[in-house]
Amino acid sequence: MMRREFEEIKAFVEREIVPRYDGFDAGHGRDHVETVISQALKLAEYYPEADRCLLLVAAAYHDLGLVNGREHHHTDSARIVRDDERLRQWFSEEEIGTIADVAEDHRASSDHEPRTIYGRIVAEADRIIDGETIVRRALQYGMKHEPGLDREGQYRRLMEHMREKYDYGGYLKLWIPESDNARNLEAFRQTLADEKAFRHMFDTIYETLNQ
Repeated sequence: MMRREFEEIKAFVEREIVPRYDGFDAGHGRDHVETVISQALKLAEYYPEADRCLLLVAAAYHDLGLVNGREHHHTDSARIVRDDERLRQWFSEEEIGTIADVAEDHRASSDHEPRTIYGRIVAEADRIIDGETIVRRALQYGMKHEPGLDREGQYRRLMEHMREKYDYGGYLKLWIPESDNARNLEAFRQTLADEKAFRHMFDTIYETLNQ
């Protein structure tokens, strides 16, 4: 294993990587990557075999491909990992490949299970299952990319996406049983099933974002 110190890599991530998220959409800004890093390191406590330095970098780099747009951001993030020569002072080529795999595997709509424990941890940490946060981020995305939609149009778009991703049978998959996500997802599904409660949540957030 190459010589590396967690605090040194953490300082590099905070100085060089986290600020790159400032240019992304509101749902994937600095607060998002900081949350994913924090949650990933917390989940790693259940997996002592996981290397914290590798996990830290994997979590920090997982969404950098958004610089080129959302559609291929997972593969673009992996390319950014492989092309960053600075990582070679701490990680072997095999480890850099693992970090790139995490970026490719983290996407919620991925058609395969993450290939490593690092991929499962980061994918889980990326699933922030909090109803109001989910709705706010999705609505912010909709208002930015489909600004011509009125309130009802945004509601229909958002509800369709919520059911496709989060409802029973949706494409969101959870991988780490020690996380709180399964319990929180069930609570959010109950809100989705209660049209009046979900509409109230949507209207409150919509009005806040349009003040």
